[in-house]
Amino acid sequence: MNGIRKKIEAIMSAITFAEEGEYETAKTFLNTRKRGLLTIKNGPMDRKTGTYALNTCKRIGIGLDLLVVADTEQEALDPSLQPFMDQLASESIAFSLVRRTGCIKQEILHYTETENDIVFVVIESQDTLERNCATRDRRLSKLWQELKCPLVVVAEGLKA
Repeated sequence: MNGIRKKIEAIMSAITFAEEGEYETAKTFLNTRKRGLLTIKNGPMDRKTGTYALNTCKRIGIGLDLLVVADTEQEALDPSLQPFMDQLASESIAFSLVRRTGCIKQEILHYTETENDIVFVVIESQDTLERNCATRDRRLSKLWQELKCPLVVVAEGLKA
């Protein structure tokens, strides 16, 4: 059912861009299946991390899923992420925003298990990866070691 929903979303996005005369962008929604996954905590994003994910997707011609993990479901999306999403749109990179809560590592594992077209995962730092994880979840389990795509740690993230 999730696959059908994704296809419908891609078609509707393509229609929207085509109606506005953005035919090349519309084509990317219909042709792009492989995607990168940029996983961040809800808050200010390290610019190097976003730039790395954007440039990699542009270079290999794929879309990007932006997985934003918040502390609670009620937490509003950080407004500082909007310029990055605007940049993705201006660069004609098909993207989708996915919001989750909890342990970032668990959310990455769950997302890459259900979405088979993820080519790579980008995160800000090791600390980001461990955010909101229970002590027992912080160890690298067999499941984590069998992640089916490369994990790229770009920067040490922002210091609060």
